Parts: sequence; C-alpha cells; structure tokens
Amino acid sequence: MQKITPCLWFDTQGEDAANFYTSIFDNSKIIDIARYGAAGPGPEGAVMTVLFELDGQRFVALNGGPQFTFDEAISFQVSCQTQEEVDYFWSKLSEGGQEGPCGWLKDQFGVSWQIVPTALMELLSDPDPSKSQAAMKAMLGMQKIDIEAVRRAAEQGV
Repeated sequence: MQKITPCLWFDTQGEDAANFYTSIFDNSKIIDIARYGAAGPGPEGAVMTVLFELDGQRFVALNGGPQFTFDEAISFQVSCQTQEEVDYFWSKLSEGGQEGPCGWLKDQFGVSWQIVPTALMELLSDPDPSKSQAAMKAMLGMQKIDIEAVRRAAEQGV
C-alpha cells in the first residue's frame, strides 16, 4: 500500500472524473466508491469518494462541494517516451478542457497536467548551454511539445 495518496476535491464530478481518467491510462481501475449516509454532509446515497488507480498510482476523488477549485499550483506530470504517447495523452486529457503553454493543459474538470517527453528533459539539461537554451526557447513557443522540433532547435543551437 502506498503511503501518500493524492485526494482531488470535486464539487459533484468525482466519479465522472475517475471514470474519465481510468479510461485513458493503462493499468487503471476504480477500486471503491463510498456514498454519503443519512448523517451527510452530502445527500444520502450520493457519491462521497471514489478510490481509483492510474497506472498503479492510487488517488481519491472527493465530492466535497463547490468551496474549492483546482488551479495550476498542483499538477500531474505524465512522462512520455515517444511523440505518439505525447499526442495520445495530450489529445485525451485536453478533450473538453484547455490547452496551455509548454506541455501544460487543464482537463474538463479543471485538473492541471503536464505532458512531458523524457527527451525534453534531456535536451533542457544538455551541458552545452547553447543547445539547452535553444531547446528551452523552442519549448516556450509550444503548447503540446513536439520532440523533433525541440531536438532540431537544440542541434542548431539557436
């Protein structure tokens, strides 16, 4: 059992969000759904929490009401080995949401995600500053990261 489990506060969409996320990531599933009882504070029978796994990582979705909303201060990074993975996760997670700069997006529930190619991190940490800065400049001009475009910019050092 993992020691730390992220808990995501939703108004009433926790089950919808858990179903959406588990449909996108391999090795994912809904583990348990708990419902409010007569004692509340939510309506009796309404979904209170959903325990789910995304690629083996456990999360809890809590339907706690409209008091809190998501912002970019917390995000989830998805490490991608290939452009195909980047394209897949970008397309699926941004559906109904909002694309942002530098590989960031908000999904339809307002949760922030970073779709990060592992090659990007290698290019940004190149020991040659002209290459790493050229990679950074290229990335800053993108929404979804294009690995080959960043690689070409780094190789040119411009």
